[in-house]
Amino acid sequence: MEGPSPVRLAVMYQNWCRISFLHWPCEPRLLQARLPTGLAIDTFEHKGWLGLTPFLLTGLRPPFLPPIPWLSRFPEMNLRTYVRGPAGPGIWFFSLDAASAVAVLGARLSYGLPYHWATMHVRAAQSRMHYTSARKGAHSSIAVDIGDAIPEPDDLALFLTERYRLYTWLLGSLATAAVEHKPWRLHRATVASFDETVRRAADLPADAAPALAHYSPGVQVRIGTPRRLTSCR
Repeated sequence: MEGPSPVRLAVMYQNWCRISFLHWPCEPRLLQARLPTGLAIDTFEHKGWLGLTPFLLTGLRPPFLPPIPWLSRFPEMNLRTYVRGPAGPGIWFFSLDAASAVAVLGARLSYGLPYHWATMHVRAAQSRMHYTSARKGAHSSIAVDIGDAIPEPDDLALFLTERYRLYTWLLGSLATAAVEHKPWRLHRATVASFDETVRRAADLPADAAPALAHYSPGVQVRIGTPRRLTSCR
């Protein structure tokens, strides 16, 4: 997996905290059918992967300005897969939920990302994380038990978590933006309870609990400007 490259011009700073990475192996052709022209499913040992990542976003701010208290902290969750595109390996989002209407509108307009406003909560209770979300057409209630730190993550964990680019569909063309952060400090994790309809709402396979789980206390993130790549779908 390619390492991070510096974001030359960051348009947004934020922290991704208390994040759980929940994953399922998936038939590559099922995921490929959902991608725009120009992207190919990135596979690990011939398998595609679908990921659900709930977390707490903090410290949201543009360059040269401090975080705005009422706007800079809220739960978020994304449903994603892993792809290769013209700019290299990255992430494609099927949906993103956030508990901030302002952030949802801003991300839709500036990046073309499929954000939805949702009522969400993130709560820590000793070594267990609780995540809940509810929006029109989808809900989730997830509990994850945090295990020991992983000194040296294996190749699959790195494949699923160390991604430094997003792809999106913006103004009629494929676009990309760089995402800069230090490598994730991963922990082993176990899903204690799991109830969600987010995958079903996105018309994706939704018949099993996560096959793999990791946790991280978080990273500081710099996000670059979106760059258009193609003009045909």
